[in-house]
Amino acid sequence: MQPVKPEVFLIARPALDWDEVRRYLKGVGGEAWADRVQDRVADEEALVEFAGRVCYRSWEAGLNPNVTRVRTNSHVYLRNILSSGHGSVLEHASYSFLFHHVSRVLTHELVRHRAGVAVSQESLRFVRLSELPFWFPDWARGDALLMERAQAVLEQLEEFQGWMGDHFGLDSQGLSFHEKKHKTSFMRRFAPEGVATDILVTINIRALRHIIYMRTALGAEEEIRQVMDLVAERALAATPALMQDYDPNQDREWIPKFLKV
Repeated sequence: MQPVKPEVFLIARPALDWDEVRRYLKGVGGEAWADRVQDRVADEEALVEFAGRVCYRSWEAGLNPNVTRVRTNSHVYLRNILSSGHGSVLEHASYSFLFHHVSRVLTHELVRHRAGVAVSQESLRFVRLSELPFWFPDWARGDALLMERAQAVLEQLEEFQGWMGDHFGLDSQGLSFHEKKHKTSFMRRFAPEGVATDILVTINIRALRHIIYMRTALGAEEEIRQVMDLVAERALAATPALMQDYDPNQDREWIPKFLKV
């Protein structure tokens, strides 16, 4: 049994092709917006602002006769997007997070958030287990009798994984990958739901804001609360303007000021 701790890696985020942005803006009279924003605002924030301004043709005052005043500060502009609930424009910007050493308890919870979320998870149909990586919360690690019995169960399951691999001859030379997959798929049935795994999750900002709010609430499962707290910290650092209404309380609940986004 291998003790592990969940980790979060932010591996991808939006990047604008500013040459193409400027080529479009030249035709609609919005080049001054790019001059203000490029290299001064994170690309994901610029992308959301771009989407919002497309909706109202609000690059500059006068381009749309109905728009007589234009917010030129991106942080203020995005706060207005959030406060007005214009959440659809947030869906254009997405982050890709790699969750490392999270349990299948967590992944089963996470995949319920289908809208705005793409997932690619390590498959135990193909990946054969040798060790059983496992996370224990602090309160469990403080219970000596619980840990003694839990480790005994995990060591027995781990030994059985090794025995099955030998029994099926999975390391035999010439054994087809199809046969390995078939037997490995059977073997995963004897791995506990708490076994640690990896999952790549791409989430648009609108969905991310909702998931952070839902999954850091006190009633959420404790592992996903910890992982989504890490996600929230990374999201806030990466895009402070799009998370500007979030302020975690002493219980690490991330409750936004603007819920209907």
